[in-house]
Amino acid sequence: MEAKQWEEKDEGEVTETPSKSKSKSAEYEAVVRAGPHLRPLQQVHAHLVVSGCHRSRALLTKLLTLSCAAGSIAYTRRLFRSVFDPDSFLFNSLIKASSKFGFSLDAIHFYSRMLLSRIAPSSYTFTSVIKACADLSALRVGRVIHSHVLVTGYGSDSFVQAAIIALYAKSSALGIARKVFDKMPQRSVVAWNSMISGYEQNGLANEAVVLFHKMRELGVDPDSATFVCVLSACSQLGSLDLGCWVHDFIISNGIRVNVVLSTSLISMFSRCGNVSRARVVFDSMNEGNVIAWTAMISGYGMNGYGVQAMELFNRMKTCGLAPNTVTFVAVLSACAHAGLIHEGRQAFASMRKEYGLIPGVEHHVCMVDMLGRAGLLSEAYQFIKELSPEELVPAVWTAMLGACKMHKNFDLGVEVAENLISAEPENPAHYVLLSNMYALAGRMDRVESVRNIMIQRGLKKQVGYSTIDVNNKTYLFSMGDKSLPETNEIYHYLDELMSRCKEAGYAPVPESAMHELEEEEREYALRYHSEKLAVAFGLMKTSHGMTLRIVKNLRMCEDCHSSIKFISVVTNREIIIRDKLRFHHFREGSCSCLDYW
Repeated sequence: MEAKQWEEKDEGEVTETPSKSKSKSAEYEAVVRAGPHLRPLQQVHAHLVVSGCHRSRALLTKLLTLSCAAGSIAYTRRLFRSVFDPDSFLFNSLIKASSKFGFSLDAIHFYSRMLLSRIAPSSYTFTSVIKACADLSALRVGRVIHSHVLVTGYGSDSFVQAAIIALYAKSSALGIARKVFDKMPQRSVVAWNSMISGYEQNGLANEAVVLFHKMRELGVDPDSATFVCVLSACSQLGSLDLGCWVHDFIISNGIRVNVVLSTSLISMFSRCGNVSRARVVFDSMNEGNVIAWTAMISGYGMNGYGVQAMELFNRMKTCGLAPNTVTFVAVLSACAHAGLIHEGRQAFASMRKEYGLIPGVEHHVCMVDMLGRAGLLSEAYQFIKELSPEELVPAVWTAMLGACKMHKNFDLGVEVAENLISAEPENPAHYVLLSNMYALAGRMDRVESVRNIMIQRGLKKQVGYSTIDVNNKTYLFSMGDKSLPETNEIYHYLDELMSRCKEAGYAPVPESAMHELEEEEREYALRYHSEKLAVAFGLMKTSHGMTLRIVKNLRMCEDCHSSIKFISVVTNREIIIRDKLRFHHFREGSCSCLDYW
């Protein structure tokens, strides 16, 4: 008879004979070989039960984490219930795996079980479970766990603090996140990244950039994750100068550029209007995934290079990469902005036929936009009628309404606008569109009625603004803005500029101004739109030959679009404006959108 194989120590640990240890080693290798694949893991588990090794905590812990990685949280739970007296290592491994692989609710559940088992959590525990709360934006639960952190004495742990900052930032509690951040005696790069990312993800790109500059001033070296956040902030702001600096810093410091960072660079350059440099980054990638290809296709599309977008899409398919639903949004959007109707129809049809993808809301919006822009209003409206009630979202009606306005089909436009208001009665933008449509159709009585409804409901039109970066500083303009010290100089320069444009053939487009104004008042209102003020300021403050880059939060009006074409002629400057819909590259009196936007 073999000697006794299991001996219990006082602490509850298990010692094994050499033969049993060797057997367990083989079993452990079998678990590792199975990897994160459910069926092989179940087979190995069955073998462990037969061999008598199924009570080994080390083996069960590995099984649990791998089954979680395999995506079967139900099997993971069943395995966990079979564990007698789980220890802290098993709980921590399980909480981390659940959080890492997207089972955030289960991570919180296992944390609760850990507390019920009277096992003290560690910094390792808190980092994982707080991440799970952050992923769920579970602020209430996160606050409770934050209190546990303070009570157990882990409030000064740098990794736990970084996780807490990410929790509050992702839950839009940026004030609390910043308080935690500011109280840290020593901030790791992870903590800086969490705070910068929090600002960027909540639309406060400028604050993210300011914090990044402070990080650099204090001598903290950024890592690739920092740059991904900062590049995303640059994309929001249209801050090409900072984006170029980041790119140059990465190159000069030999920082390894992975797929995520490359994709961020491509997206940043594209969203700042420098598609050629985005393509340089794309071509320099050793290997690209579908996300990188999609980013480059989207970059071409939003900048008006629809043909290049389709060429890259076809090359992507030739390389054996299967496009996903996001890729098709980029492709259809490129077709819509470039008037590639045949290509767009083919791409939409191929989603189901070739790739088994079900078109979603964004694809339907792109199709209506594409058909409507091309003047195929009847086909676009028929496409809408064939959608199910669940698919008939406000964005579809908005795309149709834009097409009606573009092609001056005011009767259909009024019908579409009324459907839009029925779908989203509290959105003031819809009432403004309906009011404009009535005005263009000459139905001024209805204009007054719509505006009275807006007043009664307390709905206000969204304020338009434009931003421009000059000498690494961002300037913001609204219509008729007089906040800068140089206001008189800006207005005087703009007046002279518009006089020169009129001599070159420019005529105001009065339909772009508010309809209740008199003719002279309309021209005044048009002249001082935010993008015109930003252009004038940029021309004054930059040297001759420099390209101006402006970001506008709303769609550019027809008058601004027309006038800036003339400004590009009389000043011999390239002017790039990114509005809500797309990029406009104004050069020598023409625009990259070919007046099709």
